[in-house]
Amino acid sequence: MKTTSKESQNTEWKESWHDDYLKWVCGFANADGGCIVIGKDDSGNVVGLNYAQKLLEDLPNKIRDKLGLMPNVDLLEVDGKPLIEITVEPSNVPISLRGVYYWRSGSVKQELKGNALNEFLLKKMGLTWDRAIEANATLDDIDHSAIERFKADASKAGRLPDLTDLSDVDILKKLRLITREGITRAGLVLFGKDPGEFYASLFVKIGRFGDSEADLRFQEVCEGNLIQILPNVLEQLEKKFLTKPIRFEGIQRIEELEYPVDALREILLNALVHRNYLGSMTQLKVYDNRLTLWNAGGLPDELTVERLFEAHESIPRNPLIAEVCYKAGYIDSWGRGVEKISEACKEAHLAAPIFIERSGGILVELQQETTQKTPVKTPVKTPDAVLQTLSEQPTLTLREVAEQIDKSLSAVERAAKKLRKEGKLKYVGPQKGGHWQVNND
Repeated sequence: MKTTSKESQNTEWKESWHDDYLKWVCGFANADGGCIVIGKDDSGNVVGLNYAQKLLEDLPNKIRDKLGLMPNVDLLEVDGKPLIEITVEPSNVPISLRGVYYWRSGSVKQELKGNALNEFLLKKMGLTWDRAIEANATLDDIDHSAIERFKADASKAGRLPDLTDLSDVDILKKLRLITREGITRAGLVLFGKDPGEFYASLFVKIGRFGDSEADLRFQEVCEGNLIQILPNVLEQLEKKFLTKPIRFEGIQRIEELEYPVDALREILLNALVHRNYLGSMTQLKVYDNRLTLWNAGGLPDELTVERLFEAHESIPRNPLIAEVCYKAGYIDSWGRGVEKISEACKEAHLAAPIFIERSGGILVELQQETTQKTPVKTPVKTPDAVLQTLSEQPTLTLREVAEQIDKSLSAVERAAKKLRKEGKLKYVGPQKGGHWQVNND
């Protein structure tokens, strides 16, 4: 067996063993697995171990007792120097170390807390937040009028058989929103009379600003279930927050919103369907020259902002909510949301929409300027931004780079890994005190 030739997302080098490295073992097990090599320094130089045989005997028992894992622990020899290689397979169940859960993200070990921990535990158990049962909810918490509206919309969409003669309970069962254990969170989000009683941030806050956030002119809050919020927000935008430029076709007077309704509807649906309902409220800001919408919940690990503009699979955070919205005809199920927003902006001669990972969520920006007057503002690709930043400030850490270019740490780590593989980026020197070297050839 040979040790890996370089450190990466799934490989860690350590000169000697400390029990604190059990956190790395835990993080690898909770993520995609990995390998820890004991006896190499941060630059990959083999330093060897004086007590390799003892580690070989002690580590399997220590890891088993502390983490409940049985990784492969092997004694190797490189250039006559002994090494220990610990190979950790991904675990199907959550693994904790003294009650704390760790996760390997890129080349960084993270302690999972709050919403991130909740999502991790649910995912490991094969669940999602929206499928969980809300123990305190009853059928009295379900809004009959919202179900009736869904029935009408689903009938137009033609994605379900006739629902006319079904009761509210029958429809909830058909949509898997109610089980023997009770009503799911998705059922309350979609059809609850007052879902805010259960989830305090389930509302959309709309603000009208001037050129900046310092110039707040007025604001509104749209509350209720998802079936209600969608038309309510669009109505508020049309009546109060957006202007209607007037044009004429012959003698016919035509009024259109500043932004295409299809794009507004799609960004709002994306936010409501894919948001983290344990995070902050959805925030819609209308400025003199642009409109932004932010919702809690970052992109799944499989996606980046750049990939949103390419063909990609649909990876919903809340699959049960997404399925009901699909059956109602509100959304597609093929990951075409960004494509539809871009097409609507293009047809309206607006610049391409901008998507940014920010503050644990996704921000979408639509610009009022037309593509005929100004160049299209397209998002800078993360690898290019990383190279540019590190060429100017080679001593920055990847975390500092992420803060400077306003990207998530995981996105920057993936970009750095790709650049190192392509030979465009290299780290020189020890982990502490070294620097990045950019190859522009």
